[in-house]
Amino acid sequence: EVQLVESGGGLEQAGGSLRLSCAVSGITFDDYAYDWFRQAPGKEREGVARIRPSNGRTIYADSVKGRFTIFSDNAKNTVYLQMHNLKPEDTAVYYCAADWDKERTSMVSGLVDYWGQGTQVTVTS
Repeated sequence: EVQLVESGGGLEQAGGSLRLSCAVSGITFDDYAYDWFRQAPGKEREGVARIRPSNGRTIYADSVKGRFTIFSDNAKNTVYLQMHNLKPEDTAVYYCAADWDKERTSMVSGLVDYWGQGTQVTVTS
């Protein structure tokens, strides 16, 4: 059974930091690229960051560049999203996703293969 289990969400003040984790099991970790998506109430799901653990390449949405960092611990089959300088507009449910097409250079929610259950991030002003 494939599982992507997110953790680390919570309530944080603007300017603060949070680290999200996504523990992956049931698939060969290096065979996939991993995305973090987020969805705020009433808005479409949007891609935030992407990593290809096999070569370390990353992609970021413009809205989070310079504030968020995606990285992986391949020994632990875990992907992380380190978030700094949080803003109220970062409030959303954050989802981890696995994409078999590692060559893809964009985050496309309709094309990923597996999803986590999501973790809530709330940033207060």
